[in-house]
Amino acid sequence: MKKKLLITSGALAIAVVTVGLSLPTILHRLGLHPVYEGETYDLTGKRALVITTSHGVLNAPGETDGPPTGVMASELTHPYYAYLDAGMQVDVASVKGGPIPIDPQSLGFVTRTPEDDRFLADPALQAKVENSLRIDDVDFTHYDAIFVAGGWGAAYDLGYSDVLGKKVSEAYYAETPVLGSVCHGALAFVRAKDRDGNLLIAGRRMTGVSDKQVHELDIDVTPQHPETELRKAGALYESATAFRDVFATHVVVDEDQRFVTGQNQNCGRETAHEMMKLIAKRSRP
Repeated sequence: MKKKLLITSGALAIAVVTVGLSLPTILHRLGLHPVYEGETYDLTGKRALVITTSHGVLNAPGETDGPPTGVMASELTHPYYAYLDAGMQVDVASVKGGPIPIDPQSLGFVTRTPEDDRFLADPALQAKVENSLRIDDVDFTHYDAIFVAGGWGAAYDLGYSDVLGKKVSEAYYAETPVLGSVCHGALAFVRAKDRDGNLLIAGRRMTGVSDKQVHELDIDVTPQHPETELRKAGALYESATAFRDVFATHVVVDEDQRFVTGQNQNCGRETAHEMMKLIAKRSRP
């Protein structure tokens, strides 16, 4: 009897370990962080700015304690390396500057991506993350691509920053920069205004993480949700769906080809590539 129990226990342990080791592959096949085989570009001489949150605690409004959060690693690393590999100079900024909080769960075994592994072995990007530029001190008009990453931390500061709203407007009217975001990064656009004082994104097709995904992940505690805030700002919100929206993927380019927005954490690669496509198109003689 003991021998049978030992054999059964051993078999169960092996099964649990096997499933655990296979989990990243299973989730990838379901749609998490899909491979994107986009066109390659040589954008040597062009400049990109990747912007993140500075908020690192998942807390209810008015509270200060909670689990650690921040930017989702892949929402920073995917665009950064896409631009870098295209020959672009890439700077990293955050709302407050200095160390950028990275959600520790996004660097876990199950969710970590090849770009995240590259970051963990890359002293250059690690230094940029530890000493990020403060958005107040950055001239957005000097860049060809401005990409705003998301993550739960972004729900606490991007959509409340008057500085960010003003600089997005300046970048838009400078005409050169292509503005992009993924997931909660779209909150960076909700305070931007046009020259008549109207919200800049009103009437534009855009996407960001869906309310459905927020509810499914049970993270309703955050003060802003991208779908809700984009709709409030008059954007023409759209998204894809799946049996769980964490596995959905959708990227939107607005009609005048100035904003490229990705729905969630799965869209970083595609969003960056769509932005580079627009930059390359403008650069052709």
